[in-house]
Order: sequence, then C-alpha cells, then structure tokens
Amino acid sequence: MNTKMIFLDIDGTLTEPGKNAPPASAQEAVQRARARGHKVLLCSGRNRGMLSPLLQYGFDGFAGSAGGYIEYGGQVVYDCPMTAEQQRRVLAGFRDSGVFCTVECLDRTYTDDGFKDFLRGQRHGSSELLRWREQLENSLGILPLALYQGEPVYKLVFMCPEREQLRDLESAFGEEFNFCIQDTNQFGLTNGELINKKFDKGAAIRRLSDHTGIPIADTIAFGDSMNDLEMIQTAGLGICMANGSETLRLAADEVCPSVSEDGLYHAFSCHGLM
Repeated sequence: MNTKMIFLDIDGTLTEPGKNAPPASAQEAVQRARARGHKVLLCSGRNRGMLSPLLQYGFDGFAGSAGGYIEYGGQVVYDCPMTAEQQRRVLAGFRDSGVFCTVECLDRTYTDDGFKDFLRGQRHGSSELLRWREQLENSLGILPLALYQGEPVYKLVFMCPEREQLRDLESAFGEEFNFCIQDTNQFGLTNGELINKKFDKGAAIRRLSDHTGIPIADTIAFGDSMNDLEMIQTAGLGICMANGSETLRLAADEVCPSVSEDGLYHAFSCHGLM
C-alpha cells in the first residue's frame, strides 16, 4: 500500500466535542497506522494553543486555525494571520454588530462575555448551552475578551440569535472572508466561523501534499462539521462521522460510525491502514 496522509478533525471526529483525550480505540488506530508508515495529522479549526494537548498522542503534523497555520515534522509550512488592517476592521465590525464572537490567535483564544450574559437572560432552555459553553471555555483555556492584547488573529467563531444579524457583516467582509455557517442549533442560535479566503482545510491538504510529495489521491480526510467540507471534497477519500452534519454526510465519499462508537478505528481497519 502507498503511504497515506490521513487528516483528522478534532472535535466530533477524533474526540468528543471540547475534549482533549481521544478514545483508546482512536489512539490505537493512529499508533498502528503510523507504525505502518502512514502519516497522520490533525486538521482542525482549533488554533495551535487549543490543539496542543492532543499532540502527546503522536501526530506527524497539524493544520490549525482551519488551515491558517500549518506545521509538519516540527517545521512551519504556512502561517497566515489577518493583516493588521483586516484585524482592525473585523473586530470593530463584530463589536458594533452585536454578534457574539470568539477571537482566535495563535496560542490564545478570547471570548465575548456578553454571550454568556445573553444566555443567562433567555427563557428557552439555554442554561444547558450556558453550562456547555462554560465547560468548553475551561477545558480549552479560553480567556475573557477583556484580556485580549492585540495579538495577530487567525479566525473568529461567532454566534447570534438571528441569521439576519450577519447580513451587514457578510456585505462588509464577504470579499475577503468566508462565513462558514454551521447548522442552526437546537436553541435557534446561528453559529459559524469567519475564515480568510486565503486558506481552508482543503487548501491545507494541498499545501501538505506539495510539501511532502504525497499525492492528493493518497490522502484521506475525516470530519464531522461544515468547516470540514473543503477537506472532505479535496482529499482522495473523504469520510464523515455518523454524528456529523447531514450536509457533510451527503458530500462525503463514505460515512463511518460516530466518535463514540469507535468510528476512526472502524474506518482505519476497513481501509487496511492498521
């Protein structure tokens, strides 16, 4: 078998969302695939700081910030934060719009405390979402936005009560940035990511293919949400987790069992990667 380059999203694919430890079956699959000479990389919306706890499980490299920052074998392959002018305009635009956002730098992440205040004031069962959000911030080391000191920004994660709130932002920044909208959640809130058009997870696969010399045809990508779409479409084989977005499942070449049902181990075994 040719050497394969395998790309793994983290939240909802390698781990349960917001967790920093893969199930034992996924750890074994990664170790055994690498032992056979395959290259296994993380390809995540998380920045370097948030994905770094996963590196202890043994990976050949990673693409963080949805492809905005790439390392392979300890070498920086690609590094593309917003320009200072983009950063100024984007942060001011989101602040003035009332859309809640999380600002992702290289190693630190900052979130708008106004979002939690908003959730506390709702009556539609958002206490569950508030608890999840606070647990997520704690497990991933996310800091209050008030502590942000102007570091270079790679992307934003946003959430708002009404989809219409994004219209002016899309008009202002749509030429430079993609608005990757996830499925509206159970509380009726729209969430998504603002990602520079210079990169995405699919472009990360192409950049790493060029860097390593491993053909695109020998790449395999695993994901679960809409920010994995370009990755799933670009890879030689795109696999969606059963717990993934319905839209992504339709776009994928295959669907494997969910992260909680040893999906990666099952798929690695089926494709002879171990």
